[in-house]
Amino acid sequence: MTPTSVGMRCPECARDRTRVRRMPRRQPGASVSWSDPIREWSATQFLIAINVVVFIAELATGVTLFGGNVRGWVQIHGVLFGPYISGFGRHEYWRLLTTGFLHANLIHIGLNMLSLWFVGRALEPAIGRINFLAIYFTSLLAGSFGALLFEPRVPTLGASTAIFGIFGALIVVAHARRFPIWQSGLGPMLLINLLFTLTISNISIGGHLGGLAAGFVTGWLVVEFSERRNQQTLALLGCLVVAIVSVVAAIAVAGGTGLTPNGLTI
Repeated sequence: MTPTSVGMRCPECARDRTRVRRMPRRQPGASVSWSDPIREWSATQFLIAINVVVFIAELATGVTLFGGNVRGWVQIHGVLFGPYISGFGRHEYWRLLTTGFLHANLIHIGLNMLSLWFVGRALEPAIGRINFLAIYFTSLLAGSFGALLFEPRVPTLGASTAIFGIFGALIVVAHARRFPIWQSGLGPMLLINLLFTLTISNISIGGHLGGLAAGFVTGWLVVEFSERRNQQTLALLGCLVVAIVSVVAAIAVAGGTGLTPNGLTI
């Protein structure tokens, strides 16, 4: 495989010449909408922008740049916490999704967005925006299930569950296209991230493993149905099934106790 600016291509394809169509030049004096540059953004860029906007909202409602505890209206009402999802008559299921857009502090969001930028730029051009978003949100929900399965009474937040899913899918897609996993560094990087997850404190082991597992599954669905069989609808339906199962399972394991969120797992 040959890395290119638009994803991964086989050596034969990389040697082929591709006809380039030029965009017409904008006429002098033609109006330019403020939204024109935004329309050219990738899904990866949109996701990063959403995370940054949400973090600014967190700061505006009480979170500090280098804090660690759950605080402020945005975090308190969006963090993943088992008793608030299914306990004491509370059914705040939106937390399964909103937790993936919250971050504890500046370092937390900085590292996550840097990771998302690198893996997103590698995977999204290779499989397309729709498939990429399907994998991202499915992995996020599966990561929420994993976090609740391991620690339902510990408040958890961060985009790393979805990022682990994107990384897992990237490995599956690269392997399917005969891209050397170990020579490219993807294999060693996976081992390093798993070691980091298992040895560093305040890391959601269940969230990372859940997101990674979903990335492997949804990556295979995209390769098998969207690429090999040219049936993207089946691939997306498969991702939807994984997402629904993750949500149902997460609600089932969400415990209810009298604890309030006073710690933080990122």
